[in-house]
Amino acid sequence: MDLQGQTVLPTPTPRPLDPDLLAQQIVERLTYRMGKNAAAAKPHDWLHAVIMEIRNRVIDAWIASTKKTHEEKGRRVYYLSLEFLIGRLMRDAASNMEMLDAVQVALRKLGVDLDIIAALEPDAALGNGGLGRLAACFMESMATVDVPAYGYGIRYVNGMFRQEISDGWQVELPETWLTHGNPWEFERREASYEVGFGGMVDPAEGPDCGPHQMRWRPGERVIATAYDTPIAGWRGERVNTLRLWEAQPIDPILLDKFNAGDHLGALAESNRAEALTRVLYPADSSPAGQELRLRQEYFFSSASLQDIVRRHVQYHGDIRTLPDKAAIQLNDTHPAVSVAELMRLLVDDHGIDFDEAWDITRRTFSYTNHTLLPEALESWPVPLFERLLPRHMQIVYAINSRLLGEARRSGQFADSSIGAISLIDEGGDRRVRMGNLAFAGSHSVNGVSALHTDLMKQTVFADLHRLYPARINNKTNGVTFRRWLMQCNPGLTGLIREAIGDGFLDDAEKLRDLDRFADDSAFREKFLAVKRANKAALSALLRDRLNARLDPAALFDIQIKRIHEYKRQLLNIVEAVSLYDQIRSHPEKEWVPRVKLFGGKAAPSYHNAKLIIKLANDVARTVNHDPSVQGMLKVQFVPNYNVSMAEVMIPAADLSEQISTAGMEASGTGNMKFAVNGALTIGTLDGANVEMRDHVGEENIVIFGLTAQEVADRRAQGYSPRDVIGESRELAQALEAIAGGVFSPDDPDRYKGLVQGLYDHDWFMVAADFDSYSAAQRQVDALWLDQQLWAKKAIHNVARMGWFSSDRTIREYATDIWKIL
Repeated sequence: MDLQGQTVLPTPTPRPLDPDLLAQQIVERLTYRMGKNAAAAKPHDWLHAVIMEIRNRVIDAWIASTKKTHEEKGRRVYYLSLEFLIGRLMRDAASNMEMLDAVQVALRKLGVDLDIIAALEPDAALGNGGLGRLAACFMESMATVDVPAYGYGIRYVNGMFRQEISDGWQVELPETWLTHGNPWEFERREASYEVGFGGMVDPAEGPDCGPHQMRWRPGERVIATAYDTPIAGWRGERVNTLRLWEAQPIDPILLDKFNAGDHLGALAESNRAEALTRVLYPADSSPAGQELRLRQEYFFSSASLQDIVRRHVQYHGDIRTLPDKAAIQLNDTHPAVSVAELMRLLVDDHGIDFDEAWDITRRTFSYTNHTLLPEALESWPVPLFERLLPRHMQIVYAINSRLLGEARRSGQFADSSIGAISLIDEGGDRRVRMGNLAFAGSHSVNGVSALHTDLMKQTVFADLHRLYPARINNKTNGVTFRRWLMQCNPGLTGLIREAIGDGFLDDAEKLRDLDRFADDSAFREKFLAVKRANKAALSALLRDRLNARLDPAALFDIQIKRIHEYKRQLLNIVEAVSLYDQIRSHPEKEWVPRVKLFGGKAAPSYHNAKLIIKLANDVARTVNHDPSVQGMLKVQFVPNYNVSMAEVMIPAADLSEQISTAGMEASGTGNMKFAVNGALTIGTLDGANVEMRDHVGEENIVIFGLTAQEVADRRAQGYSPRDVIGESRELAQALEAIAGGVFSPDDPDRYKGLVQGLYDHDWFMVAADFDSYSAAQRQVDALWLDQQLWAKKAIHNVARMGWFSSDRTIREYATDIWKIL
């Protein structure tokens, strides 16, 4: 015991990494945790045993990290995100704990192939796309740069969905990643909180109650129970916590109803609670779907805020010091209701005066915006919000009164324009604007690329920026190179280490030392050989899974991301149709063999996105079975794109498609992953592409299309896509073929509406950018024919991408926003 009489736990003795001892320990885990002997063990048994042994070492560092944080009593970061797309964890943890090589040798001694068992680990279905993957990269980087942090999210049982393709159409099936449990997580029953919905609000009674203090009596309550996953940083110096919430009913079964024969009614409360954490992003095209989405967001926000406040009071006492000890980052608008929830806890539970509580709240929160699409800045119908969260609606109105009063006193706004600042949208159906709530309730609001941040000031938050001109700042996104280079591309990592040493493993900026090898012909040959091996590996995987026959010698042209019209998979497909026509019309020309690969999920209720997936598959079926283009063009849609598939596709890419309409992509992180793995980028000046061009050099990236300003000008001047299409012979012919049923003979009218949309309005400028995009693709063809020059440009991309490490991004957050480094 220490001098205060508290029990002091001994520091764990570092566990040796001798492969023979490690093999023995793995067998012990197999025997005593799995109940199997080595002779009877199946691959999944070995996987579980290996995870158990890696996990033991992670836990040692986890406990030490937690103890260090408690002793230092410093500030801690709380990262609230509806998504954490962490992928498989075994390799990630083993690599960061510097035991991957020892595990591989130990398993070899036991006659077990690490690659085979690693492939059995399910992807955690905790996200959809870039938002969730960014959160995962940030969690790993926070641990790496020694920022004590908790990530907070939802433990989705089925995630978004598992995508299958049936007759070319997307089919959504449950993602059953938790069927056999999750060996990385720990249930924390002591960290359980009640979360309420609906009910009544009454004034609080008592001599010590303040004028704004209220008593909320929810009509429905559920229990949020925590599940913790350790997230190890590089070299295991710090391990942080990802805390995910599971919803449980207060009464799992109503026995009186069950015994009376009402079996469904007896389980209704249980089913209603479990629905909260069943599926990521329930379709919100119906009122029921909207309600479930809002319930999810409040559920995880309330549980997280209760946990943060409980921890602060336990370790620091005075709730008024919360901003000094807690930095809460809102990842997009999904957790924006946390602003109102913290106000409720401060005012109603802790008796803080409203104005003081508002000051505490704003100094505690910061908000990351990820979109310039007004419809993506969430808003909720006032009647729905008030019915589900009556106390929070009162708080939103009170905040809004102060906000609008401040705007009027500033003298900058006429009454006719002040409505843009309001937390309540009065146009049409009254709605609560969650983006405005997050902005108003935070001391810092950041964009995620330089262009995106500038556009935020001019568009979605122009008026709030005028009121608070110092609040918006930029933090360009990054990715963790431990996952997206070292683990997913060991061939390239080994080649880099051979050339420049190991310094880049700890400091990604040292990749710049590779720049001089771009002029080394011997190195270029080795570089191309690594790329060819990665392409062969992807080809073998897709042959096994999809019976797709791809030529690794062809140019691998890849677009993998969420399917959305602004990301313009349609532009890519239309250009593929145009290329198909040209190859058939001009067989005498020397065409570059090209494989076009697509992957991504469409939201279940997003009709046009699902139609684009069907079109990609219809075009693939036609092109791939046409003997006149055999070997010159292949199109393939890869189903159920996820982190594990990305780890195979990205190292195999020659060309990275980053072709969103300029001014609409906040940042992108796929662009960074592709470039550091030696793919050239074809893209618009959108999101982080702008900064990538500045870093890699404009001669090493292929830029096309309208700029963000030119897009805005076209729209303002009355853009006529019909005229543009009429002036482009190749575009007109491709659209005529698609609309005319060439690729859909079973349903000739299938794509008429999709194509008609391009003629009528073309909001995403597919027609406007087509000729520029097509010309850029022919520029790519010409470059591909000179493989030495291609390799030189690709090596420059790898060497100059170090700035886009998420370690750099997190250090900027920690220094400028969280004030923790």
